[in-house]
Amino acid sequence: MVKVNLACLITGVFLMLTYFLAAQENVIHVEIGGLRNDKGKVMCALFSSAGDFPKRADKAVMRSSARIADGHAVCEFSGIATGIYAVSIIHDENSNGRLDTNFIGIPREGVGASNNAKGHFGPPKFDAASFRYSGGRLDLKITIDYL
Repeated sequence: MVKVNLACLITGVFLMLTYFLAAQENVIHVEIGGLRNDKGKVMCALFSSAGDFPKRADKAVMRSSARIADGHAVCEFSGIATGIYAVSIIHDENSNGRLDTNFIGIPREGVGASNNAKGHFGPPKFDAASFRYSGGRLDLKITIDYL
């Protein structure tokens, strides 16, 4: 028969709960507004460097998608380490999983970025959209633009 020290057991359970709760608290919560309709879905991507921002969501640190209700949606990124990040948003109105553009590359669907950064003759720059994440819960608000 194995004897378990009650103090060790309680300490172990406490440490596990503390770790679990701390991981759950590291979240970037993104509220998206300005959506012109509730069609399709919103696709969100979290980037940690300028290299692929915002066009290469497949290279993002984390991706998420959300349903739209009453012109609003919410994306969350959980378990995020501290660092510098930027968020890009696409209103994928036809649910084809990509940003539709016209023949010269101008988006036909809504787009947005953290800090509500805007691009000039192209997408916004990482530096304009980036923010420092220090852990815990961070609430962001992004308004979608239709060009």
